[in-house]
Amino acid sequence: MATQRIELTEWLPDQPGLTGALTDAKNVISQQVGYGPFPSATNFSEAASENLISLYGAREPDGDTQMFTAGLSKIYAVSGVGGLTDVSYFTGTYAQSGTTTLTVTSNGHKLKTGDSIYLDFTSGTATDGTFTVTVSDANTFTVTTTSATTSGNVTIKPSASGYTTASRERFRFTQFGDVVITTNNAQRLQSWTLGTSTAFHNLSDDAPIAKFITVVRDFVVCANIKESGTQQQYRVQWSGLNDETTWTSSQVTQSDYQDLPDGGQIVGIRGGEFGVIFLERAIYRMTYIGTPFVFQFDNISRNKGCSVAGSIAQYAGITFYLSDDGFYMCDGQQVLPIGSEKVDRWFFANASASDFPNMSAAVDPLRKLVLWNFLGIDGTRKLVIYNFATKKWTYAIAGSDYISEATTAALTLEQIDSISASIDALDQSLDSPLFLGGKYFLGGTLSTKVITYTGSYLTGNIQTGDIGSQRSVITLVRPQIDNGSASVAVASRQQLDDDISYGTAVSASSENRVSLRSGGNYHRIQIVPTGNNWKNAIAVDVEVIGQGVR
Repeated sequence: MATQRIELTEWLPDQPGLTGALTDAKNVISQQVGYGPFPSATNFSEAASENLISLYGAREPDGDTQMFTAGLSKIYAVSGVGGLTDVSYFTGTYAQSGTTTLTVTSNGHKLKTGDSIYLDFTSGTATDGTFTVTVSDANTFTVTTTSATTSGNVTIKPSASGYTTASRERFRFTQFGDVVITTNNAQRLQSWTLGTSTAFHNLSDDAPIAKFITVVRDFVVCANIKESGTQQQYRVQWSGLNDETTWTSSQVTQSDYQDLPDGGQIVGIRGGEFGVIFLERAIYRMTYIGTPFVFQFDNISRNKGCSVAGSIAQYAGITFYLSDDGFYMCDGQQVLPIGSEKVDRWFFANASASDFPNMSAAVDPLRKLVLWNFLGIDGTRKLVIYNFATKKWTYAIAGSDYISEATTAALTLEQIDSISASIDALDQSLDSPLFLGGKYFLGGTLSTKVITYTGSYLTGNIQTGDIGSQRSVITLVRPQIDNGSASVAVASRQQLDDDISYGTAVSASSENRVSLRSGGNYHRIQIVPTGNNWKNAIAVDVEVIGQGVR
């Protein structure tokens, strides 16, 4: 009888099990040694009136944070206790002038003459409807109607149903100073001034309509621009220097645009000291050089771009994304594969390609993870997870429709009491990032609610590669789990092409022993960590008895 230690090494589903790599690493995350637990998604907010597909956290000038979420027609401010406030539309008052003209007063309305808007008259006698505005000044505009007899209050909307975000589009956010700016490729850029705003409104009367938005140095930058109803798929447009409200091309303000004609349409952009522009078949670096050209555009990847807009995530100047043949990272100078011969084939075999427009990605810097949310061919949303510190992969059941990085405001004890019967009844530790203002957490949305990945541990499942090549019998397994235990099952077979079928799982005893008997030429061990506080699954010790062949 011999005891063999099987290290829980790297999960490599694209490689055969005989390599010694793990054949499954579900609901766990890679660590420097072994694997740790992954938390479940738990509801954080109340329900919105529509499905939520965006989430963004911004920091206010006083250091506090403000989180926003959005569906297709509305934007909501999220409170520290999970309350949702509709902040989609601005308001004003109106007064009748003559027999057909209504003058609407709304400070800083940012409309321009010819804009089409929907007026929801909340008091007075005017009839709701869609109107073309004539701008009088920064605070007033007029519309023509025949229905009003008295004055009153009004809510100003892009349309009767609110924002008109198309299916498979979403609101995308960025922060420029104390201004949060969002775009949905349907309305002009919308803005919110932290600390003062109560609703989103047009950023300016010449702000573009765009799919994507970011900040590069001292400029707000948009990409894939819609002009006069036509999508300029190859266009990058940027604001004036240190002026997010100026968008008319000018040498003085440095606002301008650039078309990138090769590489297909733009599918995403990320910013910082330089911009990285992702096209379907190319990647460009966007570098500030000053007037007269403002930005220099360098092609850093030809014939290898990004295939899914929602797959792009950035951390510390490194951008991660999905291309047509797998996962990559880009540092602004070069493109490197991170999933090749590891998980790329597994991903494309298990992901529903038709749902790629709904894919999302996020970075968890606390755990050094990049996560991609995708729909599996089995109909279950999953996360494929890359630890960029260990360069190893795992996956998990998502429990969400969309994922994002976010921050929440600090909560007082009274506010905590409002979301729980008592402190003792909280399902989160008081050390949770949820209760610490400005602290990061991994979140997302599920149906009509904001969720956070702060729940109880998901049930992990780790499976070794094939052990042995000659007839043998496994009689004892000892799972090596830091601060926990495990249940163990074994799959034995005679030939490599035989079906893999695990026997009944057996829980480890108090002496950390799993006694069983399973014979064959090849064996795989399945470990399911147990306990509420387990930290690290490191290895399994296996007692094997060799058997001769007659």
